[in-house]
Amino acid sequence: MSRIAYFISPHGFGHATRSAAVIAAIQALAPATHFDLFTQAPEWLFRVSLSGSFSYHTLISDIGLVQRSPLEEDLEATLQRLEAFLPFDKRQVNDLARQVQKLECQMIVCDIAPLGIAVAAQAGIPSVLIENFTWDWIYAGYLEAEGRFEKHIAYLQEIFQSASYHIQTEPVCNYTPSDLVTHPVSRPARLPRSQIRQRLGIAEAAKMVLVTMGGIEVPLTFAEHPAANSDLWFVVPGGVPQGSDQRRILLPHHSDFYHPDLVHASDAIVGKAGYSTLAEAYLAGVPYVYTARTRFRETASIAAFIEKELGGFEIQESAFLSGEWIPGLVRMLEKPPRKEDKINGAMEAGRFILDRCP
Repeated sequence: MSRIAYFISPHGFGHATRSAAVIAAIQALAPATHFDLFTQAPEWLFRVSLSGSFSYHTLISDIGLVQRSPLEEDLEATLQRLEAFLPFDKRQVNDLARQVQKLECQMIVCDIAPLGIAVAAQAGIPSVLIENFTWDWIYAGYLEAEGRFEKHIAYLQEIFQSASYHIQTEPVCNYTPSDLVTHPVSRPARLPRSQIRQRLGIAEAAKMVLVTMGGIEVPLTFAEHPAANSDLWFVVPGGVPQGSDQRRILLPHHSDFYHPDLVHASDAIVGKAGYSTLAEAYLAGVPYVYTARTRFRETASIAAFIEKELGGFEIQESAFLSGEWIPGLVRMLEKPPRKEDKINGAMEAGRFILDRCP
């Protein structure tokens, strides 16, 4: 049995869902592979995403960006945490290296969690970096406003460049020398569109719109817009009721519905631009109406990819709350859906990792 350690950034859900997609692909190809997950991303997300064998180890594997809200970062808090986290504590690296050796892990895969790369080097096993951006590149976007990032950028660049193998996943923010560039990496749907719609009580011919802000509560003020007519059904994980009717379906964030199933059952996605929802929408061929974090450096690449590959458009946060985007959504839904078959980058990454695992 192969055993692989996986260090995962806890920043948002995108890194965790991308990791789960790659793990599931590897276990589909080699079912006996066991994974040891080192992260603070919620364990339940992996439980609902994976049917294969894994162990969960709580670890601060990465700092990323501290955020005040889904659309606003806190640079001062980020720098304070980076000061405590970098450079890596040698004792911690040694302890983690001994742990992965005791677990008999043959490789460490890192979804932009640089600590895992350092641990792999200490343990004498290969490392794989998976990213569509790295933190040194993100922090470089704030240098003009805050020069204290400079030393952390230099340190992280050296760590990231030391990985044994390097995979980039589209949409790539900063193309650098790598061993593989994949299509977007997504967890695939499990149930057919018709079955999900039947469970939701939505007819096959109706227009279903999935509204999500990436784990944050969503006010329903947008649904009061006059264009939110009887042909539109809004499915809202984390929705906050402000009046309701039969065409607003509110779900808890951690519901009985698997998120990729909801995406595949939808005619459009509306919400915060993020990697995991983008990748799921890409695989499903569903257009994406998005709000962007304008100061976050990843946004430009994600937005360009959405508009080119998914056929969506951008809305401002104020417009999201007011529902001003709904007339544009209605016009978009009048266009025939895209029918192209899409490649899931999870399987591309999975094959690459298996081929190089000792």
